[in-house]
Amino acid sequence: MRSASHAMKQASAPDMRPEAVLREALEANGQRFTEQRAAVYRYLASTHSHPTADEVFTAVRAEIPDISLATVYKALETLVGCGLAVKLTYGDGSARYDSRTDPHHHARCLSCGTVLDVPGRLDPDALAGLGPVDGFDVQGYRLELVGRCAACAA
Repeated sequence: MRSASHAMKQASAPDMRPEAVLREALEANGQRFTEQRAAVYRYLASTHSHPTADEVFTAVRAEIPDISLATVYKALETLVGCGLAVKLTYGDGSARYDSRTDPHHHARCLSCGTVLDVPGRLDPDALAGLGPVDGFDVQGYRLELVGRCAACAA
């Protein structure tokens, strides 16, 4: 599937509304626009909470009461496939979704699972101290800080 980077760059133009970005990215990837996908995208783009599919489902049901959890899962996977969202997966099988597709890092609470964006950028030279991994072609990396959020640490 084609990345939505072109659509995201155009989104900064004043006339490019989120719905237009969604329509363009879906069309570029051979997908059709639906109100369910639009509702999921609007919610995801409006929050910084890195929600689970269940949390997206609960929020979107306020707008579309008859939407199913399966439809929300499919919409989220479509957004990921079109480059409009990132799926953050964890070793326990859980997943959260992020509408920020630019390179950035996260902090995750080990108690409640809250995920926060970490401000700033990592110096590219910081990884230079890591040696090559035999038999492994590194394509990139994902940095996640783990600990306890303020609410859980209190």
